[in-house]
Amino acid sequence: MRSLPLDDPGTPPLTGPLTYLWWLARRQWGILTVALLLGIVLFACQALLPYLTGRAIDGGLEHGFGPDLWRAAGSLAALGVVSAAAGAVGHRYDVQNWLRAAFTSSQLVGRTVARSGHTITAELPTGEVVSAVANDALRVGEVYAVAARFVGSLVAYGVAAVLMLRVSVPLGLVVLLGLPTVAAALGLLVKPLQKRQVAQREASGRLTTLGADTVSGLRILRGIGGEGVFNARYREQSQRVRHRGEEVAVTQSWLDALQVLLPGLFVAVLIWLGAHMALDGTITPGQLVSTYGYAAFLAWPVQNATMFLQSATRAHVGAGKVVKVLQVVPATGARPGTAEAPPAGSPLVDETSGVVLEHGRVVALVSADPDESARIATRMGRFDDEAEKDTPVRLGGVLLADLPKEDVRRRVVVAEATPHLFSGALGEELDVHGSGDEQRLLEAIALADAHDVLDSVPDGLAGELPEKGRSLSGGQRQRVALARALLLDPEILVLVEPTSAVDAHTEARIASRLADHRRGRTTLVVTASPLVLDHVDEVQLVEDGRLIARGTHAELLDGAAGPAVAAAYRRVVGRQMDEGDTPPDGVPVSDGLADEISHAGGRP
Repeated sequence: MRSLPLDDPGTPPLTGPLTYLWWLARRQWGILTVALLLGIVLFACQALLPYLTGRAIDGGLEHGFGPDLWRAAGSLAALGVVSAAAGAVGHRYDVQNWLRAAFTSSQLVGRTVARSGHTITAELPTGEVVSAVANDALRVGEVYAVAARFVGSLVAYGVAAVLMLRVSVPLGLVVLLGLPTVAAALGLLVKPLQKRQVAQREASGRLTTLGADTVSGLRILRGIGGEGVFNARYREQSQRVRHRGEEVAVTQSWLDALQVLLPGLFVAVLIWLGAHMALDGTITPGQLVSTYGYAAFLAWPVQNATMFLQSATRAHVGAGKVVKVLQVVPATGARPGTAEAPPAGSPLVDETSGVVLEHGRVVALVSADPDESARIATRMGRFDDEAEKDTPVRLGGVLLADLPKEDVRRRVVVAEATPHLFSGALGEELDVHGSGDEQRLLEAIALADAHDVLDSVPDGLAGELPEKGRSLSGGQRQRVALARALLLDPEILVLVEPTSAVDAHTEARIASRLADHRRGRTTLVVTASPLVLDHVDEVQLVEDGRLIARGTHAELLDGAAGPAVAAAYRRVVGRQMDEGDTPPDGVPVSDGLADEISHAGGRP
């Protein structure tokens, strides 16, 4: 069994579901070919069993327990052994084909989601993306699991038809014409089944989207009294899904019933003809037994053909949904970068605002509008090539959009204000590159002052975090995200409000450690906290999207850039003192400390 997931899932064609399914088949042609050969061997052996059984009966009736009977019995035993071995090994390859195709599709969807940025949610509902992995990928893989049995059934049908023609031309013609008629009758239900499956799949995707949106905004909905409205919407959509599911089930039930009834009628006709021919002496008793054996056996290939048609229908629908996700154009990197990477230590410059990050300096970006400074910092990480076309950012004089995306991600890391944590072990959440260096993990935790996180998570670094880190407080999640960013140790690190959710004492410790740790490497911190500003090498003040002053925290307060700039700077860094003396984590600040910070024009 090949290890999954694959190191490289490949790059599929996105012209349609059929080309995608064919691409998957070519990607796993080796194991698929082995499965098909084993399926042919299995069903060919099964097709020969009725023929040899009839020969054995006729030989026994004619010659008694002679060599002919023993040879036929030995041949039957050999066929049974080969058939059993082919079935056991073939099942293993069937499952491998299923998992390989399903995992490849899941990996491709995951890679697209990871690389697409915000465009994935702009173009597709969340439910469509979730269903593509949870549902459609498995449906795509299923068709490769049943392909071997379908091909083997076709071979068995051909073998049975030839052998029946040798026994009796009328009986052979019944086999040759009867089975395609049965299959065609069953095929009439496939197209309506496919249409209803598509409708049910779309309704289910919308339901998943509605559920995800409702859960993510549940706290807000309760606050504004809108929980009942969204519950009603979810209930209504759920009923639509149920109705679509019932339509699929009705068609499926007809198909399941007919795939038993029609082959049963076919068997009855074949046995009736064979019995009359045996009574007339046209065929021997052994040939009559062979006829019954073929009649019973051929119901299996018909069921396999029907199963394959159903699987192919579901796979076509699922592949279409997967391709729809894969067709999303990523926000960055859609056009491969061609420019040569500038040397290490090159300055990062936002041309629109004039903000400059020079090598080796820890810089703070301050603005009266926090969203404005956050936008500047975010575009320095290149997250949307189209939106940032009019606000160019250069690294060493080269546009970020012209550089290979992998180089930008390796050299520039932006940690946004809202930390995103996933479920899993705390150590794996921090060590995204999987270095396994526990000492470095502990050092990053100490830098982010996140020792309490280790105490709050059972088993420490090996302890499991729930989805989105819900077991942690807002300040703990922020410090875990900060430790993760520091552990990456990039050439240029951009931190957006890294301490906004912690108390003043913790913020002061983090500010001192952060500045000391990153000094000598390019760092930008978006903040208006005096506790952080007092430790950085330089503060850059932005107003209306433009850089208006540069200097140390003390210089800007003292008016080195002019009295107007000093007044504007004091208004920004002192604003939060006017909003109250309680820090975000709810830890009260002593009156003396509050007075001291207020006198300095800062916040606790």
